[in-house]
Amino acid sequence: MGWEEKQVRGYPEFVQTAQRYHGRPIFALFCGDKDAEGKSWCPDCVTAEPVVRKELHNMPDESVFIYCLVGDRAYWKDPNNEFRKNLKLTGVPTLLKYGTDPNSYCSVLTVEVIRICQTLNKL
Repeated sequence: MGWEEKQVRGYPEFVQTAQRYHGRPIFALFCGDKDAEGKSWCPDCVTAEPVVRKELHNMPDESVFIYCLVGDRAYWKDPNNEFRKNLKLTGVPTLLKYGTDPNSYCSVLTVEVIRICQTLNKL
């Protein structure tokens, strides 16, 4: 495996981890927190995670995959949470790809893309 995974919870842990791997390609999947049984409060996150994980083997060598839990539903819904304010996230799940410039990123996965993938897999 030419890439590595880091799991974090909350904005401060995400920033710390992203800074630690500055200069390497970073893919970050943001999802809602999970309960004691390991299930997220976000049904789209439950759907997206296995789809994303199935494709991790395609990441470039030296990449870092950060799986980030954004918090509970009430925190996520707060329009002033750090993910919304600082990263401009508008929904979960969201998969971001960071280049070597930590100030530039693009959203590469939305709920709509997940639904398209699911539909294609059923054909």
